[in-house]
Amino acid sequence: MGKTQCALAGLVLTLGGLPALTWAADPAASASAQEVVAKVREAVQYLNAKGLAGFSDFNNNKDARWVWKDSYVFVYSCRDDVMIAHPLRPDLVGKPILQMRDDKDHALFQDMCKAAANPNGGWVEYWWPKPGEAKASRKISYVHSAPVSFKSDIQVGAGIYDDQLTPADLSRIVEDSAKPQKAVP
Repeated sequence: MGKTQCALAGLVLTLGGLPALTWAADPAASASAQEVVAKVREAVQYLNAKGLAGFSDFNNNKDARWVWKDSYVFVYSCRDDVMIAHPLRPDLVGKPILQMRDDKDHALFQDMCKAAANPNGGWVEYWWPKPGEAKASRKISYVHSAPVSFKSDIQVGAGIYDDQLTPADLSRIVEDSAKPQKAVP
């Protein structure tokens, strides 16, 4: 195995070791798909307003507004093949992403790059160990493009561990959240 392959293998092996946030059986401690969509869209707006200076607000800060319950927002660039910001894993920042694979040998960031390019973003399913666990679980991340200053290829995402929601359910959540809210009399 070459030097690059060894480095990538080490990177893939360490990705499952995220520190536990609130991994509990209590559903209230788990982020919902609706919260993930709202947080990702909030992050897109935040980066649009802050520009490149906003990246640092997503890095290495588990107490920031971008980390909640058992989820967090991460920022990456497909064109540059790099993790730009990660609140819990500073060791991933600056690392290549396009060759990362899940436990079923699925190139997850390649799919994330495609899904985030859709006008309303999109969901990507992959298998990843929950923090502190060795066995992979179904994880679903919502990803969306976030053009920032002169970098039109920036994307943000956040995910949930869920084995119940279907792709149709997730699509409805995105569509419903994009509809204008009716005024309450």
